[in-house]
Amino acid sequence: MTERLARLCLAAVAEPGHPALSEALTEFDAEEVWAGLLDSDAGSGIAARARRLDPEQLVARTRETGQRFVMPGDPEWPQFLSELDHCESVHQLAGVPIGLWVRGRAELAALTNTSVAIVGSRAASAYGEHVAADLSVELSEAGWTVISGGAYGIDAAAHRGALAGRTPTVAVLAGGLDQPYPGGHRSLFERIVEKGLLVSELPPGEHPTRVRFLARNRLIAALSKGTVLVEAAARSGARNTVSWASALHRPVMAVPGSITSATSVTPHRLIREAEAVLVTGGAEVLEMVAPIKPLARGRATATRRTDSLSPEELRVFEMVPGRGSVSVGDLAVRAALPLPACLAALNRLAEEDFLRQDRNGSWRLPPREPQ
Repeated sequence: MTERLARLCLAAVAEPGHPALSEALTEFDAEEVWAGLLDSDAGSGIAARARRLDPEQLVARTRETGQRFVMPGDPEWPQFLSELDHCESVHQLAGVPIGLWVRGRAELAALTNTSVAIVGSRAASAYGEHVAADLSVELSEAGWTVISGGAYGIDAAAHRGALAGRTPTVAVLAGGLDQPYPGGHRSLFERIVEKGLLVSELPPGEHPTRVRFLARNRLIAALSKGTVLVEAAARSGARNTVSWASALHRPVMAVPGSITSATSVTPHRLIREAEAVLVTGGAEVLEMVAPIKPLARGRATATRRTDSLSPEELRVFEMVPGRGSVSVGDLAVRAALPLPACLAALNRLAEEDFLRQDRNGSWRLPPREPQ
């Protein structure tokens, strides 16, 4: 059995976000883990499902339904999914996906390289759907992929807005792609497949469950450079996606709404408690997730000291306030960088005396030299 076939089989019998299996795959090859399951004496659970599975039938079913299986190491695999390996669990779910079923002609890594998640309530207001669609159109026209979960309400508005733009959209589903849920969005999903992608951790034939929706949310957050919450009531599944984005140190943004609207309770709380940045349009979203590029002015060729910095170093440097200091965690969120990459940039900036670290571990600009 090949590594690919073993991962395909493991992904078919394991629930998404299975922490024990994810840990096993960091120590052993997929073929060894699969062989261990088949040799297990357990009469129920994942081992029993493994013994019942027909690998050839699974491969055929994947091909017949127009899907492909993408796994770590493939050119199409988004490299930043690996950050889930170092992320704290949320609702006891964790880990990098074993693999992903993908449907559509686009390439997953290419689409998610510059992407933003837009999520929110299924029971959205007309205002919320309007805002989600407008944000998606602006981001799509700017060349950014909009990622959402394909559900009713905000998700659907986000996908439809992106379809009106020039950049494809990605829908991450909580069940098999051959039986996409909700069924009322079948035509929407077919439109997405034409230019974008449908993605799932579940094999053909599987149906969504509450836990699978929660595991799906971690993918939406991990595949995106930042997450925008448009509307969510006090108890909303979309809040779970925000929790994953925060755990991954990705920017979290929220759209304000009416103070009398139940669907704006969670966005307002996130903004009030500084868990999310208030945004009202696509340009403000891009300020949080897009690399900062110096503007060319005229034909001037004069060099600046910051010209020697890499894009990541420049982003970190630009996020430090002119007065006061900022923590490493806040810098990583503001610069939309993983914490290790932010620390590496800070070390270089300190070596070149762009920034200095104070006794509390925070970072600030060095004092100006007297003129």
